[in-house]
Amino acid sequence: MNTRLSDPDRPSPDVLLHQAQEGRGRLKIFLGAAPGVGKTYAMLESAQRKQAEGIDVVVGVVESHGRAETEALTRGLKIIPRKTVEYRGRIMSEMDLDAILARKPQLVLVDELAHTNLPGGRHGKRFQDVEELLAAGIDVHTTLNIQHLESLNDVVARITRIRVRETLPDKVLELADEIELIDLPPDDLIQRLREGKVYLRDQANRAVNHFFTRGNLTALRELALRAAAERVDRQMLSYMASHAIPGPWPTQERIMVCVDESPGSENLIRTAKRMAERQKAPWLAVHVETHHDDLLPEDAKDRLVANMLLAEQLGAEAVSLPSDADIAEELLNYAARRNAMRLVIGRPRRFRLRRLVRASVTDTLIRRAVDFDLTIVSASKERSVETAAPLPPTERKMALRPFLDASGIVALSTLVAFGVDAVLPLPNLSLVFLTGVLVTAIRLGLWPSIYASFLSFLAYNFLFTPPFHTFSIDRPEDSLTIVFFLIVATLVGNLAARLRGKAVATRLTARRTENLYEFSRRVASAANLEDVAWAVVSHVANSLQCQSVILLPRGGVLEIAAGFPPEDTLTAGNWAAAEWAWAHGKPAGWSSDTLPGSDWLFVPMTMNSRTVGLVGVSFPGSEKQFTTEQRRLLLAVVDQAALAVERTNLASDIEEQRLLTETEALRQALLSSISHDLRTPLVSIIGSVTTLQEYGDTLTPAFRGELMSTIHEEAERLNRFVQNLLDMIRLGYGAVGLRLDWLDLREILGRAREKTARQLGAHEVTLEVAEDIGLLQADGVLIEQVIANLLDNAAKYSPPGAPIRITAAREANEAVIRVIDAGAGISPEHREAVFDMFFRVRAGDRQPAGTGLGLAICRGFVEAHGGQIRAEAGPGGLGTAIVVRLPLGTGPLAPDAEDAA
Repeated sequence: MNTRLSDPDRPSPDVLLHQAQEGRGRLKIFLGAAPGVGKTYAMLESAQRKQAEGIDVVVGVVESHGRAETEALTRGLKIIPRKTVEYRGRIMSEMDLDAILARKPQLVLVDELAHTNLPGGRHGKRFQDVEELLAAGIDVHTTLNIQHLESLNDVVARITRIRVRETLPDKVLELADEIELIDLPPDDLIQRLREGKVYLRDQANRAVNHFFTRGNLTALRELALRAAAERVDRQMLSYMASHAIPGPWPTQERIMVCVDESPGSENLIRTAKRMAERQKAPWLAVHVETHHDDLLPEDAKDRLVANMLLAEQLGAEAVSLPSDADIAEELLNYAARRNAMRLVIGRPRRFRLRRLVRASVTDTLIRRAVDFDLTIVSASKERSVETAAPLPPTERKMALRPFLDASGIVALSTLVAFGVDAVLPLPNLSLVFLTGVLVTAIRLGLWPSIYASFLSFLAYNFLFTPPFHTFSIDRPEDSLTIVFFLIVATLVGNLAARLRGKAVATRLTARRTENLYEFSRRVASAANLEDVAWAVVSHVANSLQCQSVILLPRGGVLEIAAGFPPEDTLTAGNWAAAEWAWAHGKPAGWSSDTLPGSDWLFVPMTMNSRTVGLVGVSFPGSEKQFTTEQRRLLLAVVDQAALAVERTNLASDIEEQRLLTETEALRQALLSSISHDLRTPLVSIIGSVTTLQEYGDTLTPAFRGELMSTIHEEAERLNRFVQNLLDMIRLGYGAVGLRLDWLDLREILGRAREKTARQLGAHEVTLEVAEDIGLLQADGVLIEQVIANLLDNAAKYSPPGAPIRITAAREANEAVIRVIDAGAGISPEHREAVFDMFFRVRAGDRQPAGTGLGLAICRGFVEAHGGQIRAEAGPGGLGTAIVVRLPLGTGPLAPDAEDAA
């Protein structure tokens, strides 16, 4: 079964999918060459007809420019009031997009599609408003002048010497479901200008003398006609594809030239170019790639690439069609899909034996292309001489080897036939020779197999058919056997040779696929941009046997992310080619149309019409062009590299966004903590001080002492909160410095209990320290703060009056401190999270007051000492035990021991 790119007897899936988009509105553009041709008038006339048919029509925005006949056509149409916008001290109006979406009419009129909206709106351009209306399922009728298309902006500027500022992308025109060309001869338009029907009198006189000259209007009119014709041609092709119409239809002239690796293809391409210029028609250069392309010699592959590049340079759309189907059939199918009426093909080469077995592509096209016009072009004399040039002696010597091997196989077949005939006489020994021909075809190819067929024919006739040792044949049945032997041997050799070619091509394809799969696996597993860059350059260098480099933007400037070999640098000329490729999103450098003098070819990596980097290749000392295989491989790698770079960029952006989100969450939590928790001691302090100031003389000494105690305690509490914040900042910047000393753990635990006596209140605190715990080498201030924070935390989460235990014991070379409360406990899934900053604040407001920094600071101080801290369930599964493990040293030596040492 032949494999085709698409079945011409079936509708195009892509076109059907596009047409099946549900919920999208239809866009109709009234296209004109210049202002004043009547686009708005024609749009309003169409709207009046639609409304008469019962369609809900509203006016989104219509600019009448004071024309009475235009304003008259708006009567009877529902007009959506415009919204007012203040801009630079003036009150101006714009189309109210939200009001239209809320109204949801069937059809809305939007004049001047290329209009730029005032700042502050949802979209910067009016065509973006239209796209949102279409997405909402609302049909839109709009107007557009040809000079507002972005692709024609420079052309219009050269014609009129006026640069149009308001432009829109050409893709908007391609979105149109219908285009109605509003045409008016230049003389009639100039007359309308002079009558004041387009601009006011003074503006009209200036316009006639500058923009609206007869020559300018004629050129703009031609541009509008061409744009409309191209859009209509695309619509016709879409209709043919969706309805499986084979075509071609004799509408717009389109030329297709058939290109192969032969030297005469260059002449074909130039001939097609001249024909397209004379007829002002688009043209295509098409090559059908089969498995034979992989078996071509290097010079033929280079010639094929050069032919396709020549076609691109001359303005053709170069197309390669990978297919193992019949070449002529594939060309005709593609020409029908593209509605190319005229095919340019080369004259068949001189008579060859191959044409006895299989007709040439030209002969097949002449026989089948009944609906096309064929132009057959002969190769130039210079090319004919070049084609007929004899092979160099070295190549002639190498070409004789397969035929010598074929002779050896026939000789071996003859010996085998003698042996079989002596041991087991057979009625027909031709099968032995047929096997030899088959082996020759499989191992050596077509022409050696044909040579082996004739040689086997002679050997079989001479040695195994009576009369022996002569080439004469006596019996008629032997004559028939020998003739059929020759036919079968030739056919079998041909088929086996073709099978061998396909097998070789399949192995090459499998090797390419395996290389691409390996590359895909490597870039998919790359963790960062540097790994992706090295995977790309190493794969390109090893696959193409060249030098490679990848350039990525950093800080808005292109830099070498990786190179193979790594020590390679780029010259100023190479950098110029790279910067041009980066700026324009097109290949530049060696073997391209731009800066071909560069040693490197730079190919942009693009994703969603955005260039994310460049891949560069260089072949030192080589002047040959890229082969089709090399170019395809490079483009495939570049596409996958672009995906990998974009993936890592997105991952980096997501990580940055995550960090920003977490930072913002921490900031909000900190502000919430400060506003909620730090305000409490401040309120107490301010209240006590105010009471003392206003009623100090009337208060009893005991009450004044109580107020002063409150001020002192709340100030200490506030100091601890602020100290926690400062300590957290120090931990975040790694600025915690340890002042180590040998400490008695009992003393540290006792001071921490005294420091938090007010917070502990009625809680009964028991202290249990093992006798053998020894001295601890640590920063006493920090460890004391750790224990104080743990006691404060235990007091908050324990019921009033519940006991709190502090235990300290020696386990191996560690001091293990446990602060055990009798609270509700911590669920297992939260025991690690409680040491995160602001975890308590994020958990909700039902918990006791606090900044949520205490346990996070404890972890930071403990880990700074090389210890560990974790939360566990209390004894019997009740409450919570915070366990601190600190390393123990050997302890300081006593004075006598020091002297002895």
